This record gives sequence, C-alpha cells and structure tokens, in this order.
Amino acid sequence: MSVHTLTLPAQRGNAWRRLSARDSVARRVDWVLLLAAAALSLLGLLLIYSATRNRTEITDGDPRYFLIRQVINLAVGVALALGVMWLGHHRLRGAVPLFFAFSMGAMLLVFTPLGTEINGQRAWLSVAGYTLQPGEFAKVAIILGMALILAAQVDAGDSEQPASRAIWQSLALAAAPLAVVVIDDMGMAMVLSVIVLGILLASGAPLRWSLGLILAGVAAAVLVWTLGVLDQYQLDRFAAFTDPSRDPSGVGYNVNQARIAIGSGGLNGTGLFNGTQTTGQFVPEQHTDFIFTVAGEELGFLGAGGIIVLIGLILWRALRIARGATDLYSTIIAAGIVAWLAFQSFENIGMALGIMPVAGVPLPFLSYGGTAMFVSWIAIGLLQSVSMKRPLSAA
Repeated sequence: MSVHTLTLPAQRGNAWRRLSARDSVARRVDWVLLLAAAALSLLGLLLIYSATRNRTEITDGDPRYFLIRQVINLAVGVALALGVMWLGHHRLRGAVPLFFAFSMGAMLLVFTPLGTEINGQRAWLSVAGYTLQPGEFAKVAIILGMALILAAQVDAGDSEQPASRAIWQSLALAAAPLAVVVIDDMGMAMVLSVIVLGILLASGAPLRWSLGLILAGVAAAVLVWTLGVLDQYQLDRFAAFTDPSRDPSGVGYNVNQARIAIGSGGLNGTGLFNGTQTTGQFVPEQHTDFIFTVAGEELGFLGAGGIIVLIGLILWRALRIARGATDLYSTIIAAGIVAWLAFQSFENIGMALGIMPVAGVPLPFLSYGGTAMFVSWIAIGLLQSVSMKRPLSAA
C-alpha cells in the first residue's frame, strides 16, 4: 500500500514534467492557431443551425438536419488534422504524387454520371447520399505538389532558389486542376490562381515569374470574356456586382438581401436565432456561401468583427510559422495556406458586403460543407506539423 502511495504521485509528477518540457508536443503545438480554428468551427455550427432550422423544404422537417451533418464533418476534419500532425508533412512528402493523382481523378469524375450540378455549377460528386466537391482537394494538392517541385534542389543544397525548369514544372502541375475548374467554377479558379501566385512569391522565384503569371491571368480573363465562354449565370453575377440595383429581384437579389441582413444587425445584432432576415429565409444559400450574413444580422458588427479577428489570428500564426520554417518545402506549404485562407475569406466576406463579385466560395471553418471543412482542417494539421518542426527558439 505504501509503495503505491509513494509511486503514483511520482508517476503523475513525471507525466506532468513530460507534458510541460520545453521540447514536448504540447509546448510545440500552436495553441492560438488551434483554438482560433476551433472557435470559428463551433461558431459556424450555431450559424448554420440558425440559417437552416426553419427551412423545412431542405431539412425533411428536422431542424437539426444540417447541424448534425456539420458536426460529423467537423469531427472528420479534426481527425484528418490530427492524422496529418501525427504523420508529419515531411513523412507525407512521398505520398504527394498519389494525392495529386487522386485529386485530379476525383475532379474529372464530376463529368461522369456521378457528377451533380448545383446552382449552375457541375463541380460536385454525389456518393451514397453525400455530395463532395473534389476541387477543394485541389487546393491542398497544388500546395503540396508545387512545394515538392520547387523545394527539391533548394532543400538539397544544390541551389539557392528554384531553377527555371522547376518553376515551369510546378506551373504545369497547377495548370491541370485549373483547366478543369476554370469554366464551371470561377470562384475555385480564382482561389487556385491566388494560391499559385502566393507560392511563387514565397518560393524565392525571381519576381518576373509572378509578374508574368499576373499578366497571363489578366490575358486569360479577357480571352474568356471576349470568347463568350462564361455561362449566363456567371455573367449575371458580375453584372450584379457592378450594379446591384439594376435588377433587385433577379441577379442583384442575393447582394441586396445580404446587405440588408448585415445592415439590420447594427452594433450588437438582433440576437442569435432572432434575425428576421435569417428566419424569413430572405438570403439564398445562407448556410453556405452567405453564412457571414447570419453573423452580421444576429451577432452585429461586434460579432462579425470577432469572426474577422479570429480569421486574422489564424493568418497571423500561419505567417509566423512560414517565417520560422527551417526548409523551403515547409515555407511554401505554410505560405500557400496563407494565400488560400486569406483570399477565400476576403472573397466570401467581400461578396456578402457587396465589394466583391459573387463567386460561390465558402467561408473557411464556418460555411456548411463536408469537403470544405475537411481541407480547412487538413490545412491546420499541415501548419501544426510545420510549427512542431521549428527550432524551439522560433516557436
């Protein structure tokens, strides 16, 4: 009895010392990043429930339908993040080609009978009653694939910056998924393009490559517009952005209702679950693309501003992680994630405020959607993996 009495406190003390040791996993995890992502995800659950609890036409009469599914999506996303952290981004390096091939194959499947069209976009797969958006995986695939190519010679010590051949190869790799999404999903094409640009800037490639990519993007946009490649609904979205008042009951309806919802929230909001615009279902796609309008109406300027602060915390920590990375491969991964989350958040919130065109991109961690939640948490797992490999002095 006395042996156990003496041993157990000692064991507890040893366990505490291991957890609190300067080189322990608990000390190396970026808790600010993790808690900010968790706070956004949990807040998203409340906003999704508020936006969908009265929509009996899409919930089969169950007000918790979307809430329960999003809880499952979040649980899977967190599990994926933990898996990435456990394996580590360096250990996953050899699997990057397989993951890229999987992503491309899934994107091409949308053009088969498994593909589903939603709101004019054929960008989803319908599998066993669930819809997946393969283009979301392309974000991670491009980041990992370009990092693998651009960092190979630099991290091996053979060069101080990526060679021209490596840059061409990385751009060719990114062009494949871009070519698949550019016609049917302009929002996804915009996000992928910004990711590629961010990666080039972070890789140390000469500035002429980034400038050339920007010019090529502008030329491609002009060519697509002049050739009439865009569908009518895409043209209508740009028309609503330039002049929302010209057709308030048609193409400008989303933008006008989004502004009304956010404006009605005032400073403190109407209170969670008490928004008249949200309860009345005036804003289309409010649980997905326009989730920010729920926050603007029910949580007000302070609540919506808090969301922006949490997103800012994630970006700040990700930038710190990128700056403290010990190799180019890790730097590119972190920087690519920063470019992705920053632009996508700006685009989503901007279209709700009417300062960006409606492009159909979700708000990371908050919008309803399984695939979007999965890749958002995979990004957190990758950032944590990079953070845990940094020198203790940079942590």
